[in-house]
Amino acid sequence: MRGRTAALRVLGAAGAALAILFLVLPVAALLLRTDPLRLVERLGEPLVLSALRLSLVTSVASSLVVVALGLPVALLLAMHSFPGKRLLETLVALPMVLPPTVAGLGLLLAFGRAGLIGDALSGLGITVPFTTLAVVLAQVFVGLPFFITAATAGFREVDSRFLDAAASLRAGPVYSALRVLIPLSLPSLFAGAAMGWARALGEFGATITFAGNLPGETQTLPLAVYLLLQEEPDAATAVSLMLLAVSVAVLVTLRGRWLSTARRGER
Repeated sequence: MRGRTAALRVLGAAGAALAILFLVLPVAALLLRTDPLRLVERLGEPLVLSALRLSLVTSVASSLVVVALGLPVALLLAMHSFPGKRLLETLVALPMVLPPTVAGLGLLLAFGRAGLIGDALSGLGITVPFTTLAVVLAQVFVGLPFFITAATAGFREVDSRFLDAAASLRAGPVYSALRVLIPLSLPSLFAGAAMGWARALGEFGATITFAGNLPGETQTLPLAVYLLLQEEPDAATAVSLMLLAVSVAVLVTLRGRWLSTARRGER
């Protein structure tokens, strides 16, 4: 029995070591292949600066839209029971598991000139595909589930006694949400917004399918990496390292109270 337990421990340790090695190797390869002396030079190239500027503008814009759209949905899921709630939760989580190119195709079929509402938008003189607006919409689509999930968990974590106290003082639902529920859930809201922003910043598949890869208009940092990889691998590595640094910064920021709050709410 002891021999069997020891063997299982060895197998478990070996499996864990292989998994960690598999996760670390790509990151280590990026770090080792980047020349620090040429990193700043590469990041100062016009194509990279243009993609960086567009990525920052679109990701911030999409994050604002994500918070505005996701907050009511999170409140609805956290505070109310209604027919079809399970279906709504499934639809909210769907973009997390949907292949990015499929998401981009769906957006194209919805907002394209011959799409479900694209024809009506064209009649108003609004063109969405292959524009900066398409980049923002693609980022909103992939980032929204992250914010809603974290915000819903945060709202559910709030002690109901605070809401009961507000109700006893004749506070309406809107007042209670604005003055009690949302302030107490700010850590989870910030966590969801940060995760949604990071996901938007790294979005590739839906963007290139729905918005294309037009320099200065729809070419974000991940798309610039794809283009540079074919022509200037060193520059692609430098930009990838920048995105890696952003991802690490977000994870380090969320590792404390914000992320733990969101996890507790999901239990």
